[in-house]
Amino acid sequence: MSETPFFGLFCIAVVVNVGVTLKSTGLWTVIAAKLGMAPPDAIANSEPSDPEKDKQHLELIKRYLLVYLLATMSDWLQGPYVYALYADYGYEQHEIAILFVAGFGSSMVFGSFVGGMADWGGRRTFVILYAMFYALSCMTKHFQNFWVLMLGRLLGGVATSLLFSVFDAWLIRAHSDRHIKNYLGKSFSWACYGNSIVAIVAGLIANNAASSFPMAKVFDQTNLYYGGYLNPFDISLLALGVCGACAATLWEENYGDDGISAASSNDSGSADDSQAKKGSNGLWYDALYQAFLMAMRNNEILFCGLISSLFEGSMYIFVFMWTPAMTGGDADIKLPFGLIFSTFMVNCMIGSSLFGILMDKGIKVENLGVGIFALASFSMFIVATASNKTMAFIAMNLFEVSVGLYWPTMGTMKGSIVPESKRAAIYNLYRIPLNFIVLFSLLTDLTPTTSFFLNTIMLGTATVLQHLLRNRRVVPQGTAEKDSATEPLVSAKSSEDSTDDLFLKAETA
Repeated sequence: MSETPFFGLFCIAVVVNVGVTLKSTGLWTVIAAKLGMAPPDAIANSEPSDPEKDKQHLELIKRYLLVYLLATMSDWLQGPYVYALYADYGYEQHEIAILFVAGFGSSMVFGSFVGGMADWGGRRTFVILYAMFYALSCMTKHFQNFWVLMLGRLLGGVATSLLFSVFDAWLIRAHSDRHIKNYLGKSFSWACYGNSIVAIVAGLIANNAASSFPMAKVFDQTNLYYGGYLNPFDISLLALGVCGACAATLWEENYGDDGISAASSNDSGSADDSQAKKGSNGLWYDALYQAFLMAMRNNEILFCGLISSLFEGSMYIFVFMWTPAMTGGDADIKLPFGLIFSTFMVNCMIGSSLFGILMDKGIKVENLGVGIFALASFSMFIVATASNKTMAFIAMNLFEVSVGLYWPTMGTMKGSIVPESKRAAIYNLYRIPLNFIVLFSLLTDLTPTTSFFLNTIMLGTATVLQHLLRNRRVVPQGTAEKDSATEPLVSAKSSEDSTDDLFLKAETA
């Protein structure tokens, strides 16, 4: 397959992305009004109804994105070079596989426990711990020693669990404390959009850094190296240091306790330590146990976890398999991988912008979720059955659009469904079945076609579960409908009462 279709599809994606971005941000209306294509009062009608809350949200999201995007940049910088570094050190494929399995296994086991402590120990504290764990993992990459590298994979697995749980938990609580929970979907949309941009930029930086000068030993008699494929990890280390420092200075602390308000934090965002307290009077393992009981007893929490595991599991399998699918297993085929990856990220940006447009039209995230998972399942089926690479590549990009839609949709739903008192713990429990799926894909020798059919089944199952979840959140006629955009994210009750109340509701549901 020549490079022309790739470049053409990339250009189309960029044009579409510009259009939906202008539409989702409201700039489309401004431009149309100035060109006389919209009525003069169109701009005024598009202004926020509450400028004060809009200002609050803007201040919050700026502080959040600075920390979050540094965290994701550190992850994107490392991703393409982990396997290449191990291979450059001379390890065999089965040894590299062991290291990868150890990383996902660590995320499943240790990450679930460590991340589950965040409700008890403080979300900001565990964001700083994320930076520390991942920084230590980067440092281990300099050693050509299998067990040191294994330690790095274990630390990286824990850090990954924190990245995909603690940041969301902090953001949701911060919105609730500021009484701007209706802005949550927009915040997740911006985070997803920014993450896609960071992924492209990080890829370019890492590529230039890795080729700047070759890898060499620090001293001839040691197994300590620098340069080459290690350069992206060193840049990641720098990003992690800045990430942790910004979190410590710009974020207030919050806990998984319904009784604690962020109103005790000062205007600059730093914590008021005299009023801060632990998120739970019990021990951290009590929180994990109670989180497990909540997930098992409440079908909405359980369905939400299964849906997210199925979708994100299919996403990981897609990441592993799209390259062999496009090359047909022929190592001699040279494809513009950088251009392909950039096209994927642009389509992911399209999805996150579409989310904002659909939310402005009043579509509920529960209904939107059904369409997203159906679209993802359909696109995976096309990838698995396509007779030519062009059709498969178009379907892959359609899947990336669904990925861009998924993150803000699921973030908003989980923000409403999962109780604040055990949010980080439950988010980490959600990652256990996800890591089982990832480990299964790593340990089995599935072909790309079989993997994509498996994705189709998983995404189809997620569609059915989302339909059931939507029906549970639509109450019989004559009563109010549960709404992820407006339902309280933090109960006004004390944490002790809210837990008992949740169990009572779950038993009678």
